Amino acid sequence: MGSSVPLSSSKVLLDIGGKKYSTTIDTLTQREPHSMLAAMFSGRHTVSEDPETGVVFVDRDGKHFRHVLNWLREGVIPILTDSEYQELLREAEYYQLLGLVEHINVHLNRKKDGEGSGPELTRKDVIKCIQSKRVRFRGVNLSGLNLSKLDLSYVDFSYACIQKTCFRGANLQKAKFGDVEADGSDFQDALLRECEFIGANLSGAVLDRAHLQSANLQDACLIGGSLCEADLRTAHLQNAKLADANLHGANLEGANLKGAKLSGANLKSANLQRAYLREVDLRDTQLEGAKLGGANLLGAIR
Repeated sequence: MGSSVPLSSSKVLLDIGGKKYSTTIDTLTQREPHSMLAAMFSGRHTVSEDPETGVVFVDRDGKHFRHVLNWLREGVIPILTDSEYQELLREAEYYQLLGLVEHINVHLNRKKDGEGSGPELTRKDVIKCIQSKRVRFRGVNLSGLNLSKLDLSYVDFSYACIQKTCFRGANLQKAKFGDVEADGSDFQDALLRECEFIGANLSGAVLDRAHLQSANLQDACLIGGSLCEADLRTAHLQNAKLADANLHGANLEGANLKGAKLSGANLKSANLQRAYLREVDLRDTQLEGAKLGGANLLGAIR
């Protein structure tokens, strides 16, 4: 069954190869007005949709469509491997997103020429951005920079490459680190209250004594990371990968660890009072001296 979709900010439900997405007509038509997606939802064509759910099905691999949507929303490309860039390039070409195709090709050509391996900005550049209120570093390569003790609160680092970057003692309250590559970075003593780390790669990162109250670390990779004495009260750690992480003395009171992977994790002397540990596998977790009063351990494997 088809219907003519008006050009507006109305909600659109998409099924891309089995993966469900929700967006708007404006997002699909404004940044790349000559693309196939813009043509589909311009109102000039009939779009085939499910008569019961209103979902529009597109027979493509849905893996990278979130990157397509983020490009259309924000004009940024994520940090990916070369093979993943090639996959995203194929999708961009299929949807006739010429701007995205150009950006990916520029990035791949830089890597081919040996560029792009170092940070795109200096510490001085970052400070200038903060002072001028231009505080968005989405998708930027800041790897290896010393950004310690700076006020970076509310800054958007989503999709950035911040490997081995030093944020020691920095104010990062409510900053966004969604899907960043931050393996080996140093957040020791940093203020990270209510930060967003959804899907972030923090493997081997140092977050000792970091203030992470109510931070969102869902689906984050913290394998081998150090969070000694970190304050993670009421933090969101659903499905986080914490294998072999060192959380000795960490405060996880009221934290949600549903689905978290804790194999080999060190939780000695940690405060897990009122934490959500339902059905979590704790068999290979070190819990000597940990406080578990009021924790939800229903179905937990110990």
